[in-house]
Amino acid sequence: MVRVKMMAAALTGLLAVSALAGCGGDKDSGSGSSGDGKLVLGFSQVGAESGWRTANTKSIQDAAAAAGYELKFSDAQGKQEKQIEAIRSFITQKVDVIAFSPVVTSGWDAVLKEAKDADIPVILTDRAVDSQDKSLYKTFLGSDFVKEGKEAGDWLVKQYEGKTDPVNVVELQGTVGAAPAIDRQKGFADAIAANPNIKIVKSQSGNFTRAEGKTVMEGILQSTPKIDVLYAHNDDMGLGAIEAIEAAGKKPGVDIKIITVDAVKDGMTALSEGKINYIVECSPLLGPQLMDLAKKVKAGEAVDPRILTVETTFTQEQAKAALPDRKY
Repeated sequence: MVRVKMMAAALTGLLAVSALAGCGGDKDSGSGSSGDGKLVLGFSQVGAESGWRTANTKSIQDAAAAAGYELKFSDAQGKQEKQIEAIRSFITQKVDVIAFSPVVTSGWDAVLKEAKDADIPVILTDRAVDSQDKSLYKTFLGSDFVKEGKEAGDWLVKQYEGKTDPVNVVELQGTVGAAPAIDRQKGFADAIAANPNIKIVKSQSGNFTRAEGKTVMEGILQSTPKIDVLYAHNDDMGLGAIEAIEAAGKKPGVDIKIITVDAVKDGMTALSEGKINYIVECSPLLGPQLMDLAKKVKAGEAVDPRILTVETTFTQEQAKAALPDRKY
């Protein structure tokens, strides 16, 4: 009887070792797949600086759940070093795919090379990087920020067509060094370049936040006596600026024409009320496209290196029509 018990114990031990070896083999393979076979996506978000970013985060979380993916989410709180930490953590965890929206354009080559060496494909969302080595990421999904700036400038030029009186423009820029801030500034400047009467008299960063948009605009209103137009790189800064303009006894949309980018619900509401004059859309609903791309790059399928989102522009009447069905 004792011998039988010893043999049973030995057999149990062998089975346990075999099972452990199997788990270890799966882990060491670097597949990153979760225990139930789900695709594992590591995503690093810029932060929550605006209504746009909140909608973007929700779109990605909802789309991951709908696709049956395991989402490892990290909020960088507007700090590049936190994003780099998150990406390195994703690499250590051996996720299947890494996606992130870069805080700034520069300084990513080292960590992206680490991901490439680990054979983990990377997708850029919303914002680009300035890396010369395009093999460090599979694709960039997002808007054409230069086009957005140009559309804002084109609308302004049309408003003052045939007029020669000076038009003083204040520009509220996004975060310094961020792709949308750089590109929206360039597109707008290019659009108004042939019109010497339209001049940017003040350009300052409001970091894409409503609070800073208000604070910066308060200072500009005190230092700049004549302002005809405000061009804000996003709705939230424009909404903050509206508070400052109203507090200064001026009427937004009338005394100062206002152009913004994004078309989030609060911005569209202000547009419908005439406080903003024109909005260039930048859609945050990238989740479904991102999940589709993650599946493809994980499978080794070829994808286009640049994928644009479909967007439009809004006047006051168009905003009124679109608001009832607005998703963000």
